Amino acid sequence: MKVLVATEKPFAAAAVEGIKKEVEAAGNELALLEKYTDKAQLLDAVKDADAMIIRSDKVDAEVLEAAKNMKIVVRAGAGYDNIDLAAATANNVVAENTPGQNSNAVAELVFGLLVYTVRNFYNGKAGSELMGKKIGILAFGNVGRNVARVAKGFGMEVYAFDAFCPADVIEAAGVHAAKSQNELFQTCDIVSLHIPATPETIKSINYATVNQMPKGGILINTARKEVINEPELIKLLAEREDLKYITDIKPDADEDFKTFEGRYFSTPKKMGAQTAEANVNAGIAAAKQINAFFKDGCTKFKVNK
Repeated sequence: MKVLVATEKPFAAAAVEGIKKEVEAAGNELALLEKYTDKAQLLDAVKDADAMIIRSDKVDAEVLEAAKNMKIVVRAGAGYDNIDLAAATANNVVAENTPGQNSNAVAELVFGLLVYTVRNFYNGKAGSELMGKKIGILAFGNVGRNVARVAKGFGMEVYAFDAFCPADVIEAAGVHAAKSQNELFQTCDIVSLHIPATPETIKSINYATVNQMPKGGILINTARKEVINEPELIKLLAEREDLKYITDIKPDADEDFKTFEGRYFSTPKKMGAQTAEANVNAGIAAAKQINAFFKDGCTKFKVNK
C-alpha cells in the first residue's frame, strides 16, 4: 500500500524517519509531499495513494474525489475539523485522528501563556501568582487532564466540567467537578478551553458566558477559534476592563482584540502541538494506526460515521 505524508507544514525530520520505519516495516511504501504551495500539487499526489497522513492540511471533497484508491486518512493530532467527514464517508474513506499525542505539549503551553499573562507580559511591573487561584477546565479529555496535572503542581484549585465525562470520573482525578459550564465560569479565576469545534460549541463562548467570570478573570483558548463568539467577546472586553483573553489561535478579529493592550495576547500561529516530542509522537501514532487498519481492519480512532 502507498502511504502519502502530505504536509504543507512538514513534520520534524525525526518524525518523518519514524513514520518511514513504521510504514516500511509493515511492507508498505512511503511517499512525501512536503511544503507544497498549491492545492493542485496535493490533488496530483493523492491520485494513487492508499492512505494519507496529514497535519493541518485541508482534506475536502475535491481531494477525496481525486484520491480514487484512498482508504484511510489520519490527522496527526487531536482536532480533525480540517477533514470533510461527510465527504470521507461518501468516498468510503476512514478518517482518524491521534488523540493524546499532543496533550502534554498543549498543557505546557497553557501554563507558559498563563505565567506570561499574570506577570503582565513581562513588562517590568508587579504581577500576580497562580498559586491559590481557581482554574476551570472546560472539557476533561486528554489535554484537560494534563492541564489539571500541571495546575496541581502550581498549587492551584482545579475545577472541570465536561458534558460527556461523569462527575465521579473528574473527582477521582482529584479535581472538583462543576455541575455546569455556567458554574465553572462563575467559580473560576481562569477558564481554559479544551472543547472541539462542533455545531453545539461553535460561538458558544459568548458575552453571557464569559461575563459570569469573577473580577480579574482570564479566558485562555488553546482549542479552536470557532468556539469563540468574537464580536460578543470584543464587546465584553470593552465593557469589563478587568478581563483578559489569551489565545493560541489568532482570531479573525485580531486587530480589534489588539486594542485591548495588556489584556489580550495571541500567538502568531497555533503553537500547542509545536514541540519535537509531540511532532514525533503524533506522526508515528498515525503510521501505526494505518498499519493496524491494513493488517486487521482496526478503526479504533475513526471519527467519521
